[in-house]
Amino acid sequence: MTFPPAEDVVRALRERGETVATAESLTAGLVTATLTAVPGSSAVVRGGLVVYATDLKHALAGVSADLLAEHGAVHPEVARQLATGARERCGATWGLGLTGVAGPDPQDGVPAGTVHIGLSGPPGSFVRMLTLGGDRHEIRTASTTGALDLLRGYLEIPVG
Repeated sequence: MTFPPAEDVVRALRERGETVATAESLTAGLVTATLTAVPGSSAVVRGGLVVYATDLKHALAGVSADLLAEHGAVHPEVARQLATGARERCGATWGLGLTGVAGPDPQDGVPAGTVHIGLSGPPGSFVRMLTLGGDRHEIRTASTTGALDLLRGYLEIPVG
């Protein structure tokens, strides 16, 4: 079963001749898995980095070690740098980066449900913060939807 926002994103990227890559922390590959459930996604999904551990955010996605040391893994700038790292390392038109706390417990004083989604693409890099409720599954699912909706907005796909 596919997910309508993912279908919209894959279709729009195909039409535009563009690609996407991800660097995911709290979603641990769920965004990439959701995109690749869509038939034809191999034409647009370049790859994804699962950077669940903080040190891998730096080693694999290029997030500043100083930023991670000063602010921790759940920070808007970390999401932006994850998105940029995914885009650059995978050679994609667009990069999505997700970091946050799925819960049930806070992380480094950040409450569960706090999510930062970064987007990097031709117009620049952007971050959206979400404050979500629910259990781990609900937070991770809503984060995936939020990431796809953010990209969909920049691809100018009508919601609906």
